[in-house]
Amino acid sequence: MAKDRDHKERGGGGHGDKKMFVGVIWNCAAELKLLLGALLILCSVATVIQFLPSRFTISPTDLRLCLAKISTATAISNDGDSSYYSILPSPSPSPPYTAASPPSTAVGYEQILNNSILKRAFNPYGAAAYNFITMGTYRGGPSTFAVVGLSSKPLHVFGKPVYECEWVQKNNPQNSTFAAQTYKILPDWGYGRVYTVVVVNCTFSDPINVDNTGGSLFLHASTSGGGDTKFNLTDRILSLEEKPDSVDFSIFTSKPKYDYLYCGSSLYGSLSPQRMREWIAYHVRLFGEESHFVIHDAGGVHEEVLEVLKPWMELGYVTLQDIRDQERFDGYYHNQFLVVNDCLHRYKHMAKWMFFFDVDEFIYVPSKQNIKSVIDSQSDFTQITIEQNPMSGQLCAQDDYGKAHRRWGFEKLVYKDVKRGIRRDRKYVIQPRNVFATGVHMSMNLQGRSTHKTMMRYFHYHGTIAKRTEPCRNYVNWTSDNFENKPYVLDTTMRNTALAVKKFEYSMIGSRLQNTRQ
Repeated sequence: MAKDRDHKERGGGGHGDKKMFVGVIWNCAAELKLLLGALLILCSVATVIQFLPSRFTISPTDLRLCLAKISTATAISNDGDSSYYSILPSPSPSPPYTAASPPSTAVGYEQILNNSILKRAFNPYGAAAYNFITMGTYRGGPSTFAVVGLSSKPLHVFGKPVYECEWVQKNNPQNSTFAAQTYKILPDWGYGRVYTVVVVNCTFSDPINVDNTGGSLFLHASTSGGGDTKFNLTDRILSLEEKPDSVDFSIFTSKPKYDYLYCGSSLYGSLSPQRMREWIAYHVRLFGEESHFVIHDAGGVHEEVLEVLKPWMELGYVTLQDIRDQERFDGYYHNQFLVVNDCLHRYKHMAKWMFFFDVDEFIYVPSKQNIKSVIDSQSDFTQITIEQNPMSGQLCAQDDYGKAHRRWGFEKLVYKDVKRGIRRDRKYVIQPRNVFATGVHMSMNLQGRSTHKTMMRYFHYHGTIAKRTEPCRNYVNWTSDNFENKPYVLDTTMRNTALAVKKFEYSMIGSRLQNTRQ
C-alpha cells in the first residue's frame, strides 16, 4: 500500500495531467482557430503573389496605409473617439473620412481639410546654427568699430543677413545713435564649415563717446528671412561696453607700442615642447626687444609647452590666450580665420607691423641684413608677402648620426625641397592700421599696395611641431638627390644660426629649459 501511495504521489498522476492538457486546449480553441486561420490566409496570399505579373507590386507605403486604416477602425470601435486618427499618418482621404476630419486649427499634426485635402505639418526643433557668435569688438578709431565673430555659413551662402550698429550713451540711454554705414567682410569665404567668419565694420557720422562718459555698442543681426522665410528675426547683441574714462583716444594717433607683433593661429594637438622652445627663442632674437607674440591655445599648449613659454611670458614677450571654447563651433581649422582677425583688431593700434605665420615656420633675412632694414625698405607697402623654403622633416646629414638628439630641429633638418612648378603657400606681414580684415596666407581687405618681392623667406618644417619623437629618420650623405620622388638639396642656412640662438636663449632665461623633451 505504501508503495502504491508513493507511486501515485510521485508519478502516478499521468491521467490527471492528460485531462488538464485537454482542458487547456479546449479553453483556447477559439484563439487557436484564429491563429491557424490567420496563418492559412497569410500562406495563401504568399502563394498568389508568386503568380502575379511583375508590374504588380505592393510597396511598404501601401502596407503602411492599410495598417493605418485597420488601426484607425480598431481605435474608433474600442474607444468610441473618432479624433484618435488625427495623429496617424493617413492616406489621401476618401469621402467617408471627410465628415470626421479633425479641425483645421490643429497644430503639429497632419490635418484633413474641409475640401478633403491632406495638409502635412513641418515641425521645427532646436537650431542648426547660431545667428551670430561674438569673439571681440574693438575700436578702429574715434568713430569706427569692428565686431569679430562667427555666423551660420548657410545663412550667408543662401540668405542675405543684414547688420546694423547702435550706440547707446550711458548717461542718456533713451537717445541712441545708429551707424551711418555698416558692412560685413567674410575673410574666410569658401573655407568655413558650419560657421563662417564675419567682420562687421561700423562707421558713425561723428566721433563716439568723445566726452568719455561711457556707453554701449549694440549689433543688430537680422536673418532677413534666411533659414525660415516666415520670420525675419533680429538679435540685438551687446557687443562692447565702455565704462566712463576708459577710452584712451591718443592710441589712434600715437606711435605704436611694438615694432613687430606676431599673431599666431590656433595651436592644437600634442605639440613638441622642444620645437616650440626653438621657435620662440629664434624669433625673439630675430624681432628684437620691441616685439611681442600672441599665442592662441586651442588645446595644444599642454603643461610641457606652457613651461617653455613661461620664461618669455615673465619677460613680457608673450601673451597666451585660452581659446579652447571655440571648439564648440565648427569652423575651418579650429577657427584660425576667426583667431587671426580678432588678433588683428585687438592689437591694431599697438603694432607698427604685424606678422602672420605658423610655429613650424621660421622667418629668415640675409645675414648681412636685419628685420628692420628689410621691412623699412618696403614701408610704402601695406602688405609684404614672404616666400616659402620647404624643408624635409625627416632627412638629416650622416654626420649627425648618433648625436642628432642633442641638436635643435632647424639645426639638423638641412635638406630643402627644390621641386619646381608648384605654387607654394606664402605668409605675410602687414601694417595693421590700414587693414580691415585678414586671412591665413594674406589679406585681401586692405588700403594700400602689396608686394611679393622681398629678401625675407620662411623655412617651413612641415609637421615637425606635432611630432614628439626624433624627427631624423633618414641619414644621407649627399648634397643633392631625390627622395620619395622629390628633389632635395643640402641647405645649411638655418643651421648656421643655431649657435647664436642658443647663446641668446641662455643670456635671456638661463638654463631653465635645458632639459626640455621632444
